[in-house]
Amino acid sequence: MIDIGVTKLAIIGGIALLVIGPEKLPGLAKTLGTLLGRARRYVADVKNEVNRSMELDELKKMKETVESAARDVEGSIKTGAADFEKSWAETTELAVSASATEPAPSFPQYRHPRKKWRVKQGATPRWYKARSGVRTNALSGAARVARFRPTRLT
Repeated sequence: MIDIGVTKLAIIGGIALLVIGPEKLPGLAKTLGTLLGRARRYVADVKNEVNRSMELDELKKMKETVESAARDVEGSIKTGAADFEKSWAETTELAVSASATEPAPSFPQYRHPRKKWRVKQGATPRWYKARSGVRTNALSGAARVARFRPTRLT
């Protein structure tokens, strides 16, 4: 790396002041600052891109390991399912052979406990509702306000 200290910067600044002149030195410093800022941003972008590519490679490796683990689990499930189906077939063969010798139990047909369940059971007569003051017709909000609005005394 370049070893630039404060004294070397002061010498370079003094020479630049003599060569360029005091009128153009601020504009040159501004241009040099913008170029330096662009260079720093470019270097930062390159670093970020390299980091992203490294992370992408790591994610690809992780994805491959997860997929291989999933394939292993799937294979073990298939072998377990094959063993289960084999044992199930053996068990059902034993059950079928045992049930062939015994008669199947017969159960009575299901009947609903209420014969006329579609008929309304809780109907209250209108004369009872009228006598006890149960509302039979619902009023809208506006009709209710109009009905119970106090009359004006003029």
